[in-house]
Amino acid sequence: MATIAVVILNYNGRKFLQQFLRGVVEFSAPQEVIVADNASTDDSVAYLRKNFPQIRLILLEENGGFSAGYNQAIAQIEAEYVVLLNSDVAVTPQWLLPIEAYLAQNKDVVALQPKILAYHTPTHFEYAGAGGGFLDIWGYPFCRGRIFDTTEEDKEQYDDALPVFWASGACMVVRTDTYKSLGGLEEAFFAHMEEIDLCWRIWRNGGKIHYLPTSTVYHVGGGTLAQGHPKKTYLNFRNNLALLAKNLPAWALFRKLVVRFCLDGLACLRFVGKGEYPQARAVGKAYWHFYSRFRFWRKKYKAFPNEKKAPIYPYSIVWQYYAKGRKKFMDLKQKRNFRHD
Repeated sequence: MATIAVVILNYNGRKFLQQFLRGVVEFSAPQEVIVADNASTDDSVAYLRKNFPQIRLILLEENGGFSAGYNQAIAQIEAEYVVLLNSDVAVTPQWLLPIEAYLAQNKDVVALQPKILAYHTPTHFEYAGAGGGFLDIWGYPFCRGRIFDTTEEDKEQYDDALPVFWASGACMVVRTDTYKSLGGLEEAFFAHMEEIDLCWRIWRNGGKIHYLPTSTVYHVGGGTLAQGHPKKTYLNFRNNLALLAKNLPAWALFRKLVVRFCLDGLACLRFVGKGEYPQARAVGKAYWHFYSRFRFWRKKYKAFPNEKKAPIYPYSIVWQYYAKGRKKFMDLKQKRNFRHD
């Protein structure tokens, strides 16, 4: 049995399978590559059966989103480690070798991500994950190499392996038994920020998340929903609030939600000022749906009561970026002074 199972969740992604899957199979050997089809309506399944008969194909009965799809697929996998790999990712030769060695040597590391560069601009970090993810004091995610819409050129400035708050769902490697014991990805999120929630639960339960730059992949990004799509805005805002409600004790949650209401209100006004009314409505809809299910999210917090600490960036990334003009991770105030919250 393979030590690592590389799982690609596919939904109507024949184009990406045709472009990237052969490279994934070739460069991942001798590890297993699995495609879990999320009830595609295109000819993805027929294409796989004709061109990749050696690949294990898991057929899911309905499209329950990114989270449910991966949960159902990984429930059927027994490999020691599982890789959640987007279908629009190009991997590099022997990319799994340093990952397997690192996890074998660091038993307290539960999940990690490689360096993620942009497929169409390979000199730069990619938006979703870049050089490892962090969370600021008010719950906004950002990355080494990407803060909001600014991505940095990769000049090997982030070529050190280190703990991060979250690993990107575009290419996340996780110990299979821990994934299952923590309930996997949050299915109520449907898509977006589910990997951050899982990583927070890993930290709360005593595990660690690391970034490993000795392995590199290239991500297209925006394959399902383009950046700036109102549905993407809705999911990001709603799930980000739910993320806080699921993982913070009551005393910390109340303070953060008050501040977030003000900051997200400014974001909404910014959308209005730019004439992006669907985006502004998406923010309002996100808030309405979050608070209408507030008790539901808080019950999720009580389901995982362990309170080990995670590395939170102790300042506001919004203030650092917009007020101070610090667009690069290396320029952030006391960038290495992460407290535990």
